[in-house]
Amino acid sequence: MYEIIIRNGTVYDGTGNPSTKLDIGIKAGKIVTMGQLEGIAAEVEIDANQMAVTPGFIDTHVHSDLLCTKPDIHKVKVLQGVTSELFGQDGTSVAPVSEETKPLWQKQLKGLDGDIGDWPWQTVDEYLAFLESSKMAGNALYLVPHGAVRTLVMGFEERTATAEELNQMRLLVEEGMRQGAVGVSTGLIYPPNVYSNKQELIEICKASAKYDGSFVVHMRNESNRSIEALDEVIDVARQTGVRLHVSHFKVIGLMNRDKFELSLQKMDEARAEGIEVTFDQYPYTAASTVFHAVLPPWMHSGGTLEMLERLKDETIRQKVKQDFKENDHYENLVLSCGWENIVINAVSTEANRHLEGKNMAEVAEIKGQDPADAAFDLLIEENAGVTMTIHMCHEDDLIYGMTHRLQIVGSDGIFGGKPHPRLYGTYPRILGQYVRERSVMPLSEAIRKMTGAPAQLLRLKDRGLLREGYWADIVVFDPETIRDNATFDDPCQYPTGISHVLVNGKMTVKDGEYTGETAGRVIRRTKSVSEGVS
Repeated sequence: MYEIIIRNGTVYDGTGNPSTKLDIGIKAGKIVTMGQLEGIAAEVEIDANQMAVTPGFIDTHVHSDLLCTKPDIHKVKVLQGVTSELFGQDGTSVAPVSEETKPLWQKQLKGLDGDIGDWPWQTVDEYLAFLESSKMAGNALYLVPHGAVRTLVMGFEERTATAEELNQMRLLVEEGMRQGAVGVSTGLIYPPNVYSNKQELIEICKASAKYDGSFVVHMRNESNRSIEALDEVIDVARQTGVRLHVSHFKVIGLMNRDKFELSLQKMDEARAEGIEVTFDQYPYTAASTVFHAVLPPWMHSGGTLEMLERLKDETIRQKVKQDFKENDHYENLVLSCGWENIVINAVSTEANRHLEGKNMAEVAEIKGQDPADAAFDLLIEENAGVTMTIHMCHEDDLIYGMTHRLQIVGSDGIFGGKPHPRLYGTYPRILGQYVRERSVMPLSEAIRKMTGAPAQLLRLKDRGLLREGYWADIVVFDPETIRDNATFDDPCQYPTGISHVLVNGKMTVKDGEYTGETAGRVIRRTKSVSEGVS
């Protein structure tokens, strides 16, 4: 007898192939049979008549590294069909750390990843073991974060690494890969990654490539210098053989729209050259990140505490204001987008809670200051624990990227306050608005971008497709009613139209409600034949 049979569904297997009417039999967490199962009994039966049955969605850009251990908070991901997530993004995450660097990263990441108290780990292996001992609704994979590694070797110093320091960083990434990471990440607008040069990126990518890992990168610039930034990371992949995956691909600022198509052309050319390039993208024209990312890189030297002290110095404030007005040598969001397009998502204190959802022009008016001073004071008052949304892109470019063959869906969802609606709505938004209502791509292709394509990027051997012998990470939804309900004004709204979600064969969402099931697992990198089997 099967534990679960999903009957009468229209099956999209994750490859992009046309759908097929099949039943799916599940036992011991895995798909045992796909075919016609009339007359065969199961403990639980799901009638999927007129429903789409797909692999569980794999989110290649998230910030759930800590809050995945809080299912009542993290359930928003399985409620939109996400069964696996890739942690360790942007070079800024929670392991490896030391007793010296841990407090720094706890403070640095509080606004981005949340706060769960003390971190009882230092190494990547210890962090993954912590997750394995925690209750998780979905599955987790991990990237070795460049910033954490750099900080272990040379702190938050604004300088070029020595040859010995480069070697130490490479060895630390190799260690993280052996312990189960699936690649390395960097975020080249965030400290301390922003202080690295191409040679440093090459060294950490050599370590990832040695273990068949990927290089997931928030590029050094996504606006006026985006072409040069893309050229940099493509060349890193060219020199190391690593798989390149560009995070949340976009081109910021309407003045830079001509760079969007050219960037995709460069990715296609790299692919033709033999470099494995992909990118992820969320279905919104606005982005979201930590608020202190508006500051120029030199302000972050030494870490968060030193940055906050600098903000109290009037001479330094004037220098930053001048950068805001004219410096295009860094990712200057103020210059590219304007204060009126920068919206406060979440703060840490009740005193400033009334500012959540307001743009910085409005915040400045409330505070009776110019926007720059209002921003500086807000960062000081909140100890930098602030996140923002930035309205920056054009809808036509969004769709052009969404339909590109190399695109993979990723949410970049950040928890807390009044978040970007992508946290709650990314996957149903594509399936409802862009597939059903606007017909920008076939449903089978959208499912491939959410399942089979990310599984290929991550070299998952038994997930991402509906196949006999694969883990039963499965989503059942109504293609005629699925929709996102989250908006910028009211973002904390669950989607509708998703009836069932299975994680490792366990009923995690039933009739559109989270069941409380915590069947999620840590997915560690599979060792290659040359490494042997432990």
